Amino acid sequence: MADSPGVAPGRALLRPWHFVLAFGIVSLLADMVYEGARSIIGPYLATLGASATVVGVVAGAGEFIGYGLRVVSGYAVRRTAHYWTWTILGYGLTVLSVPLIGVTGVLAPALLLYGTERLGKAVRSPAKDTLLSHASAQTGRGRAFGVHQALDQTGAMLGPLLLAAVLGWRDGNYRLAFAVLAVPGVLVLVLLFWLRHRVPNPLAYEASTDKPQSGTATSQRLPARYWQYVATVAVLSCGVASFPLLAYHAQTNGLLTDAQVPVLFAVAMFVDGVSGLVMGRVYDSWGPLTLLAVPVAAAASVLAFSHGVVWIWIGVAVWGVVNGVLDSTVKAVVTELVPSGSRAVAFGWLAFVRGLGLLIAGALLGAAYDRSISLAVGLVLVANVIAFGGLAWILRKLRS
Repeated sequence: MADSPGVAPGRALLRPWHFVLAFGIVSLLADMVYEGARSIIGPYLATLGASATVVGVVAGAGEFIGYGLRVVSGYAVRRTAHYWTWTILGYGLTVLSVPLIGVTGVLAPALLLYGTERLGKAVRSPAKDTLLSHASAQTGRGRAFGVHQALDQTGAMLGPLLLAAVLGWRDGNYRLAFAVLAVPGVLVLVLLFWLRHRVPNPLAYEASTDKPQSGTATSQRLPARYWQYVATVAVLSCGVASFPLLAYHAQTNGLLTDAQVPVLFAVAMFVDGVSGLVMGRVYDSWGPLTLLAVPVAAAASVLAFSHGVVWIWIGVAVWGVVNGVLDSTVKAVVTELVPSGSRAVAFGWLAFVRGLGLLIAGALLGAAYDRSISLAVGLVLVANVIAFGGLAWILRKLRS
């Protein structure tokens, strides 16, 4: 399915903001699917006999697949320039894999399908972010990614709430919970094909002399400051605990019920979306220094490892702030450091180092948690102190 170079006959190109909003609705529906699954995957794996170490490793491995493999798809996207093909393929993998997770009832197949869902995210993300970046040239970088993130996280809030209602109605029926996610999944594919028909080539939004060309774009090199920035994001990611591990802590200690866990995740996603929207506007005014809020919030999120119910809710809400900034303004910085023809690869490498950091964090924090909660908390705090210093240094260089 090659991407056509022009506009569909007889139809005008959607306005940039309309494109951003339509793509945001796609992400809203998709997030209902995969964030709904992520909200219950920890407790679900626990019912299949998984330990905290297994949950931590699975969460970290899933994030590494979802983020780390984007560098491969990023090069493929840049080489072929088939942005819509990779976007639709990736969403297809996700919406097909998630409903099947609950069908298995066995640990190994459930882990495999969770990995396949994460693979779908890796396949689509560089192409999707590049498509969005073209429209953002006319809407404001921070605002476009911030609004997209807000819609994205609206779905991430609605999906867990839907599953909370299902599990409240049918306590412990994870098979049904995963199955209902097929409905928004079908809507994702329908809307994507319509959007591709209306806007075959979003590069038309951005007048540029460095358009990607098939077979030749791989010779473009990413700037040195981009790599310095990516290195700091890698360190920063090592200090972010995964939600499956936080949910595992809450449920195995009897602090939350099965139905309350996805509600907790929905609260985090609400905060995620609001913070992405707000910080996107702040970014357009203040620039990359906005990211210094991330290690501070990540350190404060250790409150979720407490044994007080209120503190768990507060800690996970703060965790939502961390992800809101990471998923919006982090990408906005890339659009300023890298020309449009190389952004698919740039987004891929950014995701790779972030995924690697989350993999390390998932494995270490899961193993540390099995030994001592205090050890896990200490690792998070140390990682974020280091990340704050490194981030402050590189962001000053970027600002200058």
